[in-house]
Amino acid sequence: MLISLLDSLLEYEVKSPTHFLFNIEAAFHEGHDVMEERLTIKPSMKVRNFCDERSGNRFIRLDAPRGVLSINYHARVGLNAAPIAMHMDETPVSAMPDDVLSYMMPSRYCESDLLSRVARQLFGKMAPGLGRVRAIENWIHESIDYLPGFTNSTTTAQEVFVQRVGLCRDFAHLGITLCRALNIPARLVVAYVRFDDPPQDFHAVFEAWLDGRWVLFDPTRRAPVDRLVRIGTGRDAKDVAFATIFGDVQMIRKELSVDEIEALPGNFEETQPPSAPLAA
Repeated sequence: MLISLLDSLLEYEVKSPTHFLFNIEAAFHEGHDVMEERLTIKPSMKVRNFCDERSGNRFIRLDAPRGVLSINYHARVGLNAAPIAMHMDETPVSAMPDDVLSYMMPSRYCESDLLSRVARQLFGKMAPGLGRVRAIENWIHESIDYLPGFTNSTTTAQEVFVQRVGLCRDFAHLGITLCRALNIPARLVVAYVRFDDPPQDFHAVFEAWLDGRWVLFDPTRRAPVDRLVRIGTGRDAKDVAFATIFGDVQMIRKELSVDEIEALPGNFEETQPPSAPLAA
């Protein structure tokens, strides 16, 4: 079993009383087991925790006073990713499950209606299925440069396609957009994962609905998708921001650490339910 050791620290200068919504805890997801976790918030304050039962996304809400707010999340997570078949089919629209339909629609960052002609020109003649989504993943990896500083929090998939540059979330948004333009449901996944090349940061990939299940793809190739610890799943980045802030705030520190260890069979502790979050 592979175990991920996660540690994230976020600090903000809060200039006026502000409400925060954080999405930084490992999601409740069948791909991994949260074996141990700890949440530490300074200064001490009341927090409200809730989970979106449909997605497994977990959220922290709090009201921060003026001053410095520090939130530290530490977890130990066992990974159990399912193997991917060599061949997987696309699902006809008429047979699409009701709860998957929303992932076929254009969204804030994924203008699949505007890129439908492009998607058909590039991939419309390919055989439907896993191979076509792999071709989308490969095309993005080969055609889009991974460079910091050229995109921002408002950059959309159409802009990435035109500029041919972006970061992981831009790569993922473009993959989602091209899939949806071909009637393949797709959505964004934000996760912790260890990078061989620093700096460490939150990572964004996409997943597509094939053969009745969600399958992960990473056009950046920065880390193996079977080592992801999922934080949030949504239509695009607006659904899975690690912090949504309602006030006058400046981030002063963001540090992430992800380590991986191999636990030998019979030599790891049994998975325990997540410990209650602490606000201290």
